[in-house]
This record gives sequence, C-alpha cells and structure tokens, in this order.
Amino acid sequence: MATKVDLDTARRFLIERYGPGVTGVAPLRQGVWSSAYGFDLDGRPLVVRFGRHRDDFVRDRLATRYASSDLPIPRIVEIGDVLDGSFAISERAFGTYIDGIDEAGMRRVLPSLFATLDAARRVRLGDDAGFGGWDGAGRAPHPTWRAALLDVATDKATRLGPSWRAALAATSVGTGPFAAAFEAMTALVDHCPEERHLVHSDLLHFNVLVADDRVTAVLDWGSSIYGDFLFDVAWLTFWAPWYPAWSRIDFAHEAAEHYRSIGLAVPYFEERLRCYEFYIGLASQGWYAQTGEIANLERTATRILERATR
Repeated sequence: MATKVDLDTARRFLIERYGPGVTGVAPLRQGVWSSAYGFDLDGRPLVVRFGRHRDDFVRDRLATRYASSDLPIPRIVEIGDVLDGSFAISERAFGTYIDGIDEAGMRRVLPSLFATLDAARRVRLGDDAGFGGWDGAGRAPHPTWRAALLDVATDKATRLGPSWRAALAATSVGTGPFAAAFEAMTALVDHCPEERHLVHSDLLHFNVLVADDRVTAVLDWGSSIYGDFLFDVAWLTFWAPWYPAWSRIDFAHEAAEHYRSIGLAVPYFEERLRCYEFYIGLASQGWYAQTGEIANLERTATRILERATR
C-alpha cells in the first residue's frame, strides 16, 4: 500500500534536491501509506516521507496550524511530487512510540496525553467546517455529527478496494456482527452532542511520540475527523485489550477523573464512549476485511459483539 522507496533511492533523492548538507539518512518506521527516512540537513533533523496520497501530507500541513506546546505537531517544510507519488519534508520529533511503553510509563504519560486532547478540544473550527473526515481544505462532508457516525454503514470505495462490505461478507466473520453492533450503536447516537472538535482518530498505531513523560509529537493526521472530543478517548478504551501491558489501566475512569479535575461537565459520558467504541469497531471490520487481517477482524468482531450484548 505504501510507496516503496529504498534507502539508496531516498538518499539519492535528498542529495540531488538539497546538496551535500544531507547526512545520516536512515529508515524510520514504515507506515501503511508511506515510507519514512530521518536525515540531517546542515545539522537540522528532518524527516522525508514518500507516499502515493499527497492529500495525507496536505492534511498534516493543515493540522500544524493548530500546533501548540500541549499539541505538538511537526511542521511541514515542503511537499512535492516524486517517482509515482509525492514526498513531504517535515521537522523531526524524537521520543518513544506510546504503543511500546509499559503500565507505569503510560500512567506517567496520561496527564500529558489528556492535556494534548484538551488542546485539540479547544481548537476553534469554522462553523461551516462540517463533520467527519476532513480534506486538505479543512472541510468535512457531513452536516451533523450524527450523520457522520451513521455513515459508517455506507458501503463505498476505499483506497483498498471498491466495496468494504463485499470484502467483509466474503470472510469467515461475515456481516452479522457488523449488523448487530450497528443496531446497538444507533440506539446511542442521540446521546452524542452536535459539537465540533478536532479529533485525531488514530492515537495509537505508532502516531504518538513521548519522552520524559510528555507527548513530544502527534503524527499522521490522515484519519482525523471533526466531531466529539470523546472519540479520541474511545480510541484508547476500545483498543486497550490489544495492549496487555495496559490491562490494569481503566482509561475511561482516568478520563472521567481528568474532566472532573478541570471542571468540565461531560453529559452522557458512558453512552458517548460506548457509541464511539461501536463506530471504531465497525469501521475497523471493513479495514481488516480489505487488508486480509482475519485474526484482527475476528477479534474486533468479538469485542463489539460483547459490547453490544451488555
């Protein structure tokens, strides 16, 4: 899925573009949609990514307008076209991916992580920005947040194929768990407020760097949406079982305590979280079906069925 650019090609491209000041070119973690390399330019640490989808890089550049000390987003230096796709040069942030820290480390990071989510919640978006996934111009397609949520059941072409529903129906899991969970989700949608916030919508999966118990970078805004800020909390509560080191952390409780500590009223907290967990599980089933990750598909279907029968 990612544009495959090997180390020699990346080094040659950078030297041809920026000259002999380029040193230390080295591979970074491979993303789903891009290949990344760290390098120094006249001693300045940068990152180059190569990918087929230029709009992902454009969204990252747009997201930097919201960067702050609590919401650190690496600045995009340049975007251009190369090979069979595009490239983006950005400032380099350092740290450990949040996915790899242990329970004690995560507990120490939580205050900074919640401060990051608070900073995203406070971002001021235009009244005409829409809801759901936004594009490089900062516009989302849905007139309401509830419409954006219910759209999870709409079969449509994705980057992976013409129909996620057909792919799901062809697996051993089938569409039954999806239908049951969607019915449960629709019963909760009316508890969700029509409020528009900046939501990252992919906090795990190697998109957050931390160092010294603080968030140092929030990467990859390609999945970002406009909607209820609790969606990012649901991302943690839904995927937590995939991280055994965090098994004793109750993210929902920790989030609720945080909001109480800052005096923020969050009506229907549990109902909203559960609704967004259903959405995350529903959307992920289509993804796993199209990528052929059957073990994750089965586990996700089981998890949302368990939630639906509570």
